[in-house]
Amino acid sequence: MPKPTRRTVLAALPALAAPSLLRAQAAWPNGTVRIVVPFAAGGSTDAVARLASSGLQPRLGVPVVVENRSGAAGSIGTDVVAKARPDGQTWLLTFDSHATMPALLGNLPFDLTRDLDPVMLVGGAPYVIATQTAKPYRTMADLLAAAKARPDGVSYASTGNGTIGHLAMILLSARAGVRMAHLPYRGGGLAVNDAVAGHVDCMIGSAALVAPQIAGGQLRPLLQFGTERLPALPETQTAAEAGFPGLEAVAWWGVFAPHGTPEAIVGRFHAALLETFHEERIRRQMEETQQARLVLSSPAELRRFLDAQIETWGRVVQENRIRAD
Repeated sequence: MPKPTRRTVLAALPALAAPSLLRAQAAWPNGTVRIVVPFAAGGSTDAVARLASSGLQPRLGVPVVVENRSGAAGSIGTDVVAKARPDGQTWLLTFDSHATMPALLGNLPFDLTRDLDPVMLVGGAPYVIATQTAKPYRTMADLLAAAKARPDGVSYASTGNGTIGHLAMILLSARAGVRMAHLPYRGGGLAVNDAVAGHVDCMIGSAALVAPQIAGGQLRPLLQFGTERLPALPETQTAAEAGFPGLEAVAWWGVFAPHGTPEAIVGRFHAALLETFHEERIRRQMEETQQARLVLSSPAELRRFLDAQIETWGRVVQENRIRAD
């Protein structure tokens, strides 16, 4: 019998590992599935994750928990997933600021495109500027007039420094020739609370985030950043209609896995997500309560979308020298 060499041992490793890998994939999921949200509870990303978990749990047959790990523009929670075992037990459901992290933070402890595998672009909702109904601003023109009269005297809240909402306000302010004071929050829920309380003049957040307060009469919408008016906001101008053509900003939610998660597991999780968001109850909440347009993309489509977002918004971050808090 010939003595095994290093070459023959290395050649045999894939075959030796294959049975155990297949058993692990066949047994998936083999315990609690964790969806990490890299933002505080109460925001739109948290809401989407909890909708997803409610539909995934009966489909996967195991507990599906949402874990909020906020901080550093979403990089803390994202790092948790990037370093997690690629066994299908940990997933990332994140927000549009995912695309700005490389430019915003620079020295990330992970590589956004190498350490995370795309799973699904769930959908998106346009950004909306809203103000407390007791404030004197009836239209976006009123808000901009006040900002021109009082440079840095009109404040706006966002869901964080370098988020798409913040970047959209930078572009809007530059084109309108105004300066407004930016107050970044660590999550959407916190920003909404202070906007409703009147502690800031206005806020920018996804339509998903501000929809409940608009419907409840606590916030008044002033502008929306979609290509067309949302059915729920038929009286609110788009940025293009307000005199800012080409200025669009859409909040989006995407699902990612630790790099190296087996394709079979990603495929099964993707299928469970599809079924979940096609469920009538969840679809209606996404479209009506969250004001979202569902996309439910393939992994490859999310990869292309993310690359374009990184290019578009990364340029805004760099040109305006924006850094994370």
